[in-house]
Amino acid sequence: MGGRNLITRAARWSAVHPWWAMTLWVVFVLGALVVGGMTGTRSATVSDLAIGQSGRAAEIAKDGGLENRAVENILVTPYEGRLDQDRARAAADAAADALRGAKGVTAIGKPVPAPDGSALLVPVTLGGDPETASERVQPLLDKVEKVGEKHTEVRVELVGAGSIKAGLDDMLSEDLGRATGLSLPVTLIVMVFVFGAIVAASVPVILGISSVLAGLGLWGVASQLVADPGPVTHIIVLMGMAIGVDYSLFYLKRQREERALGADNIDAIEIASATSGHSVMVSGLVVMVSMGALYLAGHIAFESMATGAVLVVAIAMLASLTVLPAMLSKFGRYLDRPRVPLVWRLTQRAGTKPRLWSAMLKPSLRHPVISLVLSVGALLALAVPAMDLKLKATGVDDLPHSIPAMQANERLTESFPSQADTHTVAVRVPADQAGRLPDAVASLVQRTQRSGLFVHTPAPEVRTSKDGTVVTIAVGTRFDSNSEKARESLTALREDIAPGTVGRVRGAEFAVGGSDVAYDVDYRANVVDKMPWVLGVALLLTFLVMAIAFRSIMLAMITVVLNVLSAVASFGLLALIFQRTWAEGFLDFESTGRVVAWLPLMLFVILLGLSMDYHVFVVSRIREAARGGLPIREAVEQGITRTAGVVTSAAVVMVSVFALLASLSFIEMKQMGVGMACAVLLDATLIRIVVLPSVVTLLGWKTWWPSRLAHQNEARPPRIPALLARRAPIL
Repeated sequence: MGGRNLITRAARWSAVHPWWAMTLWVVFVLGALVVGGMTGTRSATVSDLAIGQSGRAAEIAKDGGLENRAVENILVTPYEGRLDQDRARAAADAAADALRGAKGVTAIGKPVPAPDGSALLVPVTLGGDPETASERVQPLLDKVEKVGEKHTEVRVELVGAGSIKAGLDDMLSEDLGRATGLSLPVTLIVMVFVFGAIVAASVPVILGISSVLAGLGLWGVASQLVADPGPVTHIIVLMGMAIGVDYSLFYLKRQREERALGADNIDAIEIASATSGHSVMVSGLVVMVSMGALYLAGHIAFESMATGAVLVVAIAMLASLTVLPAMLSKFGRYLDRPRVPLVWRLTQRAGTKPRLWSAMLKPSLRHPVISLVLSVGALLALAVPAMDLKLKATGVDDLPHSIPAMQANERLTESFPSQADTHTVAVRVPADQAGRLPDAVASLVQRTQRSGLFVHTPAPEVRTSKDGTVVTIAVGTRFDSNSEKARESLTALREDIAPGTVGRVRGAEFAVGGSDVAYDVDYRANVVDKMPWVLGVALLLTFLVMAIAFRSIMLAMITVVLNVLSAVASFGLLALIFQRTWAEGFLDFESTGRVVAWLPLMLFVILLGLSMDYHVFVVSRIREAARGGLPIREAVEQGITRTAGVVTSAAVVMVSVFALLASLSFIEMKQMGVGMACAVLLDATLIRIVVLPSVVTLLGWKTWWPSRLAHQNEARPPRIPALLARRAPIL
């Protein structure tokens, strides 16, 4: 083959020197793991995650040495009926004695009875960084549990932010471990049905796993610059497996197809690199640039997720273009061993016309206008609920109630309404105004005590810095953080009470934060403000990459429109499923009436990237057939039918993996799993089987405008024989 480009030259070198290529890849993966293990993963702090007014409140408090302390609570409640106060006091004293002097405990308060007598509470203050309390709380939980075993007449628990986070981490670790463990056999089974042989089926899975491992290792290094807020490793695992398997699947499928048509192993690999390898490169670039748009979101959570995704996609792309040709060359004829009898016979139909896919395509090819109107109408109908999409940052009230610490927290807030949520007013004044601050703070406290939006007992906690220039006032509310009343109380503090009291001190800087509702309001405002920029830039970059790769502005425009259609339809499904209650029993969740605030942005850019896997693959085959001289309608049919099996397989892998996420208890993971599964399903079926062929059939050769292919007349003979065109390098 002449005119080799970098992709085909790399593939040929890898195929001719397989041991070198595979050894270098193993060294790279192990090196990434070693380096990542040495650096560790730096977790994001509260300061890193700070945003808006709630972030400024935390900064003011920290500057005055008044940052929040880690506090756990010994909670004693009855199993049923009324609480026996004597037994409760004995159990509380025993638990306090067990914790007194324990490592990390700096103070233990006096027992506080609930206003209605339903519980007894003992505050326990922990030393050290509050953000790492979850890592140090387990020994304390064990001590309190032992006390509970001796005082069986009452329920004795330890509950607080640290114990809740520790319970969430344990649950997530167990759930994600189970989902990841199930995803591997599911993926392997799908690959067996694609290839009909165990070795061939294992190759994409091996490439996917190695890409994930290398990505996790390098993420440890990258996290030193962009800290991990939590979900990045899950994003790396999901995208690494999905994209790593897909890229290998497309490449391997084309290589086997060329072998079946008579090419020797090396030539088949080179043809696959010039066709599927080109698709892999374009798809990878689109994924990376679309994920890169998240840097415009202005928050470390999006920046870190973008960094992790770009890393693992780049690694998966590199693996498919370098080490995969070496594996295909080395395995050679052993790729088809051992064969799965019935499945193997079904896969050996190279060159035959798939009847099912041809039948499904007929309406789009024969009646493109009707098919386009109906399919786009269906997608827009699904998108209608997205007009009422409500966003919310995940708070304590949104965590799974199956976590024991969350059950204890419910009992705590029921007996002690002041523990439900607490706004923190932080104010800083110049040194010469410090004398005026106490009166202003007293006025603020009085106004909250006269309002029905705040808890009156206990009174707001006031803390003052040593120099008297910084004060924090913790004002409790009795409302769930998801309620309108909780948001109303925050608005009252921010827009009325604080400006009218501490805000009147000359030179005062104040902010209201501290609560879940404050963070939610600020986080949502940032997402809504930045969303148009992120989505716009992601689409623009996708347009540019597609236009350059295929030399077609029209095709780039089609790509952008199709992605917007599938994205808004998936947003509508999210609103339809999670903002209502009809699917609660089926999906095992309790509706919050809202969608996780970061999900629409992440869903859009991830879908934009993942859909490019098969979009580029399908469009490349359509163009390949058109360049070979086929009429546009036949080119569309051949391009889609010849790729339908592999595209369906890729979609099945993704939907299966995301469906496993949908089985998790944590609402963030569940919404992400359902959203991604629905989006991929819509994109791989309605978009690729109906909308895309209808549009290309209607536009005809104009699809490729302004490239030379756009000026090819169907009546003219083909410029080159179809077989040679199919084997010519794409670039």
